[in-house]
Amino acid sequence: MNKRYLLTSALPYANGFIHLGHVAGAYLPADIYARYLRLRGERVLYVCGSDEHGVAITIKAEQEGITPKENIDRYHTDNATAFAGLGMSFDVYGRTSADEHHQVAQEWFLEFHKQNILIEKEEDQFYDEDAQMFLPDRYVEGICPNCNYDRARGDQCDNCGAYYNQLELKNPISLVSKKTPVVKKTTHWYYPLGAFQEKLEAYIESHAGDWKDNVLQQSRSWLKQGLGDRAITRDLSWGVNVPLPHAKGKVLYVWFDAVLGYISATKIWAQERGTPDAWKEWWLTNQDDTTTDYYAFIGKDNIVFHTLMFPSMLMARGGYVVPANVPANEFLNLEGQKFSKSRNWSIDLRDALQDFPNHVDSLRYAMAMNFPETRDSDFTWKDFQARNNNELAAILGNYVNRTATFLAKSFDNAVPVLPERFAKLDDAWKLLVEDFARDTTLTAEQAVERYSATHLRYFTHNDIAVIASVFFGAIEVQVNYNKFRFRDALTSTMNIARSANKYFNDSAPWKSLKADPDECAKTMYICAQLLPMLATVFAPITPTVAKNIFAFVGLPEHSVGTSQHGVAGVNYFATLALPHLAQSAPLGTATILFTKIEDEDIEAQIAKLGDKGQPIQPETPTAKTEQAPKESSAPEGVMDIITIDDFMKVKLRTALVLSAERVPKSDKLLRLTVQTEGGERNIFAGIAKYYTPEEMVGKMVVIVWNLAPRKMMGSESQGMVLAVNAPDGTLSLVTPEKSGMPAGGEVR
Repeated sequence: MNKRYLLTSALPYANGFIHLGHVAGAYLPADIYARYLRLRGERVLYVCGSDEHGVAITIKAEQEGITPKENIDRYHTDNATAFAGLGMSFDVYGRTSADEHHQVAQEWFLEFHKQNILIEKEEDQFYDEDAQMFLPDRYVEGICPNCNYDRARGDQCDNCGAYYNQLELKNPISLVSKKTPVVKKTTHWYYPLGAFQEKLEAYIESHAGDWKDNVLQQSRSWLKQGLGDRAITRDLSWGVNVPLPHAKGKVLYVWFDAVLGYISATKIWAQERGTPDAWKEWWLTNQDDTTTDYYAFIGKDNIVFHTLMFPSMLMARGGYVVPANVPANEFLNLEGQKFSKSRNWSIDLRDALQDFPNHVDSLRYAMAMNFPETRDSDFTWKDFQARNNNELAAILGNYVNRTATFLAKSFDNAVPVLPERFAKLDDAWKLLVEDFARDTTLTAEQAVERYSATHLRYFTHNDIAVIASVFFGAIEVQVNYNKFRFRDALTSTMNIARSANKYFNDSAPWKSLKADPDECAKTMYICAQLLPMLATVFAPITPTVAKNIFAFVGLPEHSVGTSQHGVAGVNYFATLALPHLAQSAPLGTATILFTKIEDEDIEAQIAKLGDKGQPIQPETPTAKTEQAPKESSAPEGVMDIITIDDFMKVKLRTALVLSAERVPKSDKLLRLTVQTEGGERNIFAGIAKYYTPEEMVGKMVVIVWNLAPRKMMGSESQGMVLAVNAPDGTLSLVTPEKSGMPAGGEVR
């Protein structure tokens, strides 16, 4: 059966500027995935928009002396502009203040009310007699009933994290009049989430084999505690009015209203395209012979809203698709600490784009290589600089530049014309790829070993190796994207660029230009064909650079996977490893794809962070008193006892050795370049007496990942390789017992 793909990103709250933590959590992953699917020719609709209701918006508007509408208009516009600057490929970016959204939300409420799904309850609530209004949770403060924090909010304590009913607050004060509120009766409508307990349990467990563990565990935790009734209305003037005669002054609770923004935005998209019923094929089941896979991209603080609450609403309404996956990310930290705008420990997306307008793709790449996919991760400015300078510029940019320069100088800035002896190279290339396709479970190295002998009439071993790297590398890229393993997909993508650089080096066209001009022409013909291949695999991550490469080689821009409004396209991955450029096709003017980011640029960004009046401390739920360490009671010379807390400070990770070389003037050291969590690192290892450089390449080792860098042999070592020291002094590396373990895996 055919598929279409519906993607949503959590609606950002229009009460502040989007920062990089938000981007890495729910937005950039979805955009990369949407672009990837479009490059595969799939039907994709990517929906997002602003969440514009709720108490926080009214409070901020009152503080600034503006209306809630003025407040949301500012942030909606600024955030939409910032998203566009980052290259987000939304098919529609809606807003929940739109009339169409209010109609959708009220329709859903009335349908549930008509079916007697909702429960009407009279309850006590704080009421401000001076302001003549009921007080939503954030309009009241008091002393936390759990930890006695004296500035606790009406629904949750920011100090200890406890949730409670606002009436449990001690010494409550209205934030409107600054007076003590009274308790007064009010009526609200509740959604019986607990009635869907069994259905939701079955739904969650049906995805036990394909959803992320963090998503499953948080959902199971809520189910284990038991689901209850949840209020879907509140007393407030700003929001979607409750469409009942006796509900004056009440609006829909934002949790109920906001998730329906995905549907209302899709309806707006359909109306704007002149096909008002087109939204149905994306959201309703059994519309045709095509099924919809709905993927909800969110941060971990939104998990249960998209695995329990919204799915239950879709089930209750009937005939709607529910999420096939909720690939939630954990939190992205900044320079080792949590994002906090109150402490000026944050980077707004708009500011990052303004400060680095020529490095937007580099920002996308650096964030993606640090996505918090399974645990919280860290963004640092120095890592951003290193990703740009040492990976994008030094690998991808370097290959494109050296190829373009050589073709301009030696082949009249055109795709080389193949000499007579290689006239049938394209046909031979197709046969080679067909052989590779016979067994896609092979590695590139295995395929080269298996098929080289039968293809050496037209190709050298280096030719076959680079084509195999593209073919099998593209398979790795797709497998990882399909599993929402974006960092692994990016690593596989960059490895294709590495193979292209290696091919250029090993083929040495500057030598064959004089020694064997025919061979040089064939080599550079292959190098030219690699350009659109690289543009395609990098397009989901670095769309602007991909567009520039396609323009240079004269291929159409639609290849970069931009919004296609749900229309199927060409599957560029199906023919990725085949030549696409005609002989003698003219090339454009080459430009520098990635300029270097200087140290002073990074130092200026770091200097912006933090409250300059006092040192920044990590935010923790509760204060902790530090005590002087106790002296060890272990016998001298036996062991130094440590606690589990001491051990947990050491982060061990697997690392794949990409290259190894002996260090001049040292008979003990090897200089290793390894791939691990966070990217590539250089590590000096004292193993040269027991392992040759050739033995190390491709080996999976274990490193101390968070060891402070240190200067060695005029360079910097960024970790330590673990080895066992035998009684006779020989060393044996610590390696995973099973093959196939990923680079960057946690060792514990």
